[in-house]
Amino acid sequence: MSARAHILKSHTIRTYDRGLLAAMLLLIAFGALMIYSSTSVITPVLARRNISEFYYFKRHMFTMALGFLVFFFTYRINPAFLKRAAVPLLICSFILLLMVFLPHIGVTAGGARRWIRLWPTTFQPSELVKLSMVIFLARYLSMPSYNPDSFSSFVQPILVMAAFQVVFLKQPDFGSTMSLAFLTFAMLFISGMRMRYIASVLVLAIPIVYKLVMEPYRLRRITSFLDPWKEPLGSGFQLVQSFIALGSGGVTGLGLGESKQKLAFLPASHTDFIFCLVGEELGLVGASVLISLFVFLFTRGISISNRSQDKFVCYLSYGLTLMISLQALINFAVVTGLVPTKGLPLPFLSYGGSALLVNMAAIGFLLRISRGDEAVPEHENRTAKIRRIARRNIYGGKGVQA
Repeated sequence: MSARAHILKSHTIRTYDRGLLAAMLLLIAFGALMIYSSTSVITPVLARRNISEFYYFKRHMFTMALGFLVFFFTYRINPAFLKRAAVPLLICSFILLLMVFLPHIGVTAGGARRWIRLWPTTFQPSELVKLSMVIFLARYLSMPSYNPDSFSSFVQPILVMAAFQVVFLKQPDFGSTMSLAFLTFAMLFISGMRMRYIASVLVLAIPIVYKLVMEPYRLRRITSFLDPWKEPLGSGFQLVQSFIALGSGGVTGLGLGESKQKLAFLPASHTDFIFCLVGEELGLVGASVLISLFVFLFTRGISISNRSQDKFVCYLSYGLTLMISLQALINFAVVTGLVPTKGLPLPFLSYGGSALLVNMAAIGFLLRISRGDEAVPEHENRTAKIRRIARRNIYGGKGVQA
């Protein structure tokens, strides 16, 4: 290999996707701005709790600081190590998921037990489950024994998914149940799994989904989704307020900080329905910019996957990109009334530490993959390491003396 080719190869390995990094930073900055805007007004509810206008914003800044630590940590992890850690990480996430039911550890909010108590805040294990499942599926789909034409190869990840979904439904967390199913089936479809296998499971799941949907509170969500104006002060209240917020913004919006719906009208304006606040204050222009950032993030992630020369890394890139993009797509669909309310946050924007930490970890993995480290054969990595050690010993005065 010529010296020029060697330099070009080294440069390729050390370069990360700056566009993807820029998209993440812009989304995080966008989110911090909108969280401050949505929580800077003291409503009667906050006043009774003696909470200042900076309470949520300062907590979000703390989470962002932790997120960047996680981001830099995951960026330094080699994909080969991640492949070896796939199963232990999946088991660890399952244990954490079960810990929400333990007294004094699990935290209940809104009638659901989805969080565990970690100083100085709480953590939602379901977010880690999605990341762990992506890594596990990438490892599983890249195994030499995996055969997309084999029904047994199809059943194994489905059983793993079902085990997590059972725990999700006990919490209950129907949103995480459905998002994990979308993610799993999407990765199986990408791997070339036969459609008749996927369709058979979907058909068999219809009675289970029907029984879950017929729960009174879930049924009210569906009926209010179909006609929210039928009960504008009841089950359709949140969706109606969402429509009002989006419609009030017009093309250019009311102006940053000028939202009316955040004055205790729109529930979850700083969490699941923060996109409505973007539409109200920044209008169609701001909402379009935000959607464009997610589209750009999706295209960069797919581009990274297409450039990968290793099957595990390829599937991992696809999975991480879909994990973020599908959740954003579902959130957009919920707040615009295209699907029933799922209770899923908007990645990088919604207030909530667990989702932000996991999504920043996913971007860290993607940026590491974008460097192309997996393209270097393992024996070349060992040779380069030996050479670095030899140079360090020589320059440190430990070379062999004549």
